[in-house]
Amino acid sequence: MRNSNASIATSRSSFRHRLIGWLHLHQERLWWFHSLYALILGIGIMWLGKRNFSYLRLVVFHISFIWLSSLFLPKLLNPPRLPVPWTPRLRLLVNFFNKNLYQQMLFFVLPIYYASATRGSRNFLFVLLVALSATLSTLDVVYDRHLSVRRGPTATFFAFNLFTLINVMLPILWSVSNTLTTRVSAALACLGFLSFYYPSSQSDFRRRAFGLATGLLFFGLIELGRPLIPPAPLRLASVEFGGDFDKAALRVVSPLTELQPNQSLQLYGVTAIKAPLGLTERVRHRWYENGTLIFASPFYNMVGGREEGFRLWTSFSFKSIAPGTKLRLDLETEGGQLIGRAELRTAS
Repeated sequence: MRNSNASIATSRSSFRHRLIGWLHLHQERLWWFHSLYALILGIGIMWLGKRNFSYLRLVVFHISFIWLSSLFLPKLLNPPRLPVPWTPRLRLLVNFFNKNLYQQMLFFVLPIYYASATRGSRNFLFVLLVALSATLSTLDVVYDRHLSVRRGPTATFFAFNLFTLINVMLPILWSVSNTLTTRVSAALACLGFLSFYYPSSQSDFRRRAFGLATGLLFFGLIELGRPLIPPAPLRLASVEFGGDFDKAALRVVSPLTELQPNQSLQLYGVTAIKAPLGLTERVRHRWYENGTLIFASPFYNMVGGREEGFRLWTSFSFKSIAPGTKLRLDLETEGGQLIGRAELRTAS
């Protein structure tokens, strides 16, 4: 009986050692399989992000966990506090949770930014950056071996994602205007970057000077680069052009799909803006003829929550439309963020 128990124990030990050896041998491939699984899961989260904004309420808790766990991880990894074999295990465990939280949040807001961006415009580049950041959070090998072990990349990655998430959360949950939202998000992203790049234990002059320079850089980038950021969650629902306008119904009469050359025309443009209930923003139309600005309307107060969208209309009088003319109507916020655009060309 003892020999039988000893044989079973030996067999189990041998199996365990073989399993551990196999896992060590194929760990790289297994991590890439996990990355593929995380990417597929992220696509499912994107489906949810297009239909329900309520998940954004959990963003504060997710961000707080990532910030606290990443900030205190170096202190926990000090050899006097933790046995040496447990150091990489704890780092791997914290990274695993942080990566999953990043994935959930970034893939959730990605379709929101995508819906607000204007394809073919420069603000679509921001959507690509969010998609890149979400993809990086699924690449275990890249995140664990490069992104999370260097102070600079860790701080930059956290700051960008913090800006991306707060910039969506404030307008949707608290109806903060997009212009104010970008500034608040920039301030929080700056603080997040500094908390990672310079621990609170360092309070010398160099840290204070670096913090001031970083803050000015963040705000400068946001103020100058706001047109590169989609005004999420605002989005253009529809655009209509016409030679006559029904003010009671707020619709054009006999919509136009192309212009007739060599004609005089009072052209009306009507845009419908989808926005969450309670969100207010100042918006305007800008008319372009062959790429040259010909008219910019005053700013109008937009109020969100309408099922058909907030309708804004303006018009411009053309004495004669030359052949080959291309008209463009841009809808933008007071902060210069493009909500959407539409074009109208002369008949060939």
